[in-house]
Amino acid sequence: MSGKSDYLKSPDLLPIGHSERKIGPFGFAVIWIGMAIVLAAFAIGGGGIKSLPLGLVILATIIGSLAIGIFMVLIGDIGVEHGLSFPVYMRAPFGTIGTHIPSVVRGVTASCWFGINTYFGASAINGILNLLFDFDNWFICFFLFAAAQLINTALGIKSIERFADLAAPIIILISCWMYVTLADHASEQGKNIWAWVESPTTGGAAFTAFMVVVMANMGFWATLAADMPSLSRFFKAPKYERNWIKRNKSQLIGSLIMMPIFNTLMIMIGAVSYIALSNFDPVFALQEAASGFILGILLLMIVLAQWSTNTSANVIPAATIFSNVGGPKVPFWAGVIIAGIIGTLAQPWSLFDVLNQALLIIGGILSSIVGILFVDYYVLRKRRVNVQELYEQNGQFRFLNGFNMAGMIAWIVGGIIANLLPAYSSLVGFVVGGLIYYYLAKYWWFVKYKQAEILDPSDEKYLGITVGRDWVIDTGGESSVETDTVNTPL
Repeated sequence: MSGKSDYLKSPDLLPIGHSERKIGPFGFAVIWIGMAIVLAAFAIGGGGIKSLPLGLVILATIIGSLAIGIFMVLIGDIGVEHGLSFPVYMRAPFGTIGTHIPSVVRGVTASCWFGINTYFGASAINGILNLLFDFDNWFICFFLFAAAQLINTALGIKSIERFADLAAPIIILISCWMYVTLADHASEQGKNIWAWVESPTTGGAAFTAFMVVVMANMGFWATLAADMPSLSRFFKAPKYERNWIKRNKSQLIGSLIMMPIFNTLMIMIGAVSYIALSNFDPVFALQEAASGFILGILLLMIVLAQWSTNTSANVIPAATIFSNVGGPKVPFWAGVIIAGIIGTLAQPWSLFDVLNQALLIIGGILSSIVGILFVDYYVLRKRRVNVQELYEQNGQFRFLNGFNMAGMIAWIVGGIIANLLPAYSSLVGFVVGGLIYYYLAKYWWFVKYKQAEILDPSDEKYLGITVGRDWVIDTGGESSVETDTVNTPL
């Protein structure tokens, strides 16, 4: 067996079987609480409240959260049905080599988010140590906090869920306390948090400002929407269940209820922080609004919030992607380290001030990928996937020297057009990327490169858990033809 034939079959990228799926609806809901309480969201609230009253900021946030939550659940079915991670499935719409380009973009983005969240956490740790021991060196705190998170992630998905179980209730209580404290602080200054706006807008300008908040929220979570399969492949799901909603019940509560609720809470806190203190940096806000023991507890909330978010939403997806690019020589734990290095080199302490503008750009680029995934999986393949061939160097998904040009063209054009309309970037990216991919793939690329699951749409051959199948990939050097028959219902 050559190293080349092994390239796509890294152990960390093989399909997850039914018995290995440990996270149910409650477990994912708890993980979502930890992921959604992320303090970078303060920037969206602080930016929105400059032009819109708090009620409209909240409405825009709920709309954006639900919209991206629907995208997450739809794309997450790839992991639930077939046990596949994001970078592995991306071989279908982008090719076995082409997958690396958009995947690395997503991986680097996730790594930068890791750095931003680690910076907040490190600032909070520095504040706690300053209170207790008069210690003041946030840079040392940054490296120690980064190392702790990376070790936690490298230990695996269950260690992350256990950590979230501990952190979630503490984070909820302190978040509520923080909101009330900041609201009282604003009231003492004579500011009505529901009416105060720094620079009110009306008419078309107000609608544009509203849509910017909607798109910023979608862009904020577009990274996770694109590679939700990397998490959802670990979700419990019943075998032989043909009802889509029942099969995906582990996703629904987390992505469509818990995320919108707690994401909105964080946006509200950011907005009220700006009203009260003219600053939405969470560490600054806390140090202005509290002191002593209370300040220490609130800073601890920041540490827990960033930790629980980073492990699930940023480090796991990035590490999975880097492992896919590097092949068997880059196991998951090595991908974790790479994510940490990139997140540090990005100098996240300088990124927060431009976060809202960056979110609109990121949203357009990544939502174009989401649109392509949706069309490829649901519209063209109708959820049937020739999974064995995803792991073959010279198989169905090699296309032209490893590239599916329909996916590459759709992604580039969709991302460019999305960013020409930044106030609508996430929606434009999804629609344009999906439509271009549909026509290019259906009427051009898949005419040249036949797709077995489209030519023969057989449930028994190409569905996964719906027909009770665990996909088993032969790593011993046998051909894909011989391994096609190993997938029998368990």
